[in-house]
Amino acid sequence: MIVYHNNQCSKSRSAIEFLKEKNQNFETITYLTNPISKEELIEILRKLNMSAFDLIRKNEAIFKEQFKGQDLSESEWIDVMLKHPKLIERPIIVKGNRAVIGRPTEKILELL
Repeated sequence: MIVYHNNQCSKSRSAIEFLKEKNQNFETITYLTNPISKEELIEILRKLNMSAFDLIRKNEAIFKEQFKGQDLSESEWIDVMLKHPKLIERPIIVKGNRAVIGRPTEKILELL
């Protein structure tokens, strides 16, 4: 299991604690300091069964200032997230061929 994690995010920290409480083995990827590749992000989106736009945090200042109202392609939204990883919704938990966004934490149960 892999957790794409942001240390500054309380929901992300809660997901880590939840997995520890459930005695799950997992790898943590702090994606703000260890960037996700384009191929990896495309694969995560496939596992989440989501569009790139749906994975974007729309309340972030950078989204509101630079991207709100823009009609970009799937590939362009992926490039936006790669350039500004803070825009990626979190935490993302991947297990095998499936993934969830761990908000609320109980969503993680879908993978256990």
